Amino acid sequence: VQLQASGGGLVQAGGSLRLSCEVSARAVSSLSVAWFRRGPGKERELVAAITWSGRSKGYADSVKGRFTIAIDNAENTMYLQMNRLEPEDTAVYYCAAREGTFYRSQTLYPWWGQGTQVTVSS
Repeated sequence: VQLQASGGGLVQAGGSLRLSCEVSARAVSSLSVAWFRRGPGKERELVAAITWSGRSKGYADSVKGRFTIAIDNAENTMYLQMNRLEPEDTAVYYCAAREGTFYRSQTLYPWWGQGTQVTVSS
């Protein structure tokens, strides 16, 4: 499984960004995929996760109502639409994948993409 993340950048508070993670795998439909982030001086945390079917999704409390995770099956790509961004969202964002359902713990994800920097200015 290979993951390629893109879409980070610099945005003002209140603005929006969309992150993309292209997934290459033999059996992509068996995967759950997730976005994690590591802010300055913080541990890496789960932001959002989704089963490839799209039937099940989960979000961190801090992003509920602002971020939306979605799958584009035709493009084998996962997206994270981030709206109403706050300076606290500043972090390196990583996409990750695992077989089966998703979990909060990063240690349960064997496959990772490279990080993409998101910086939100106040």
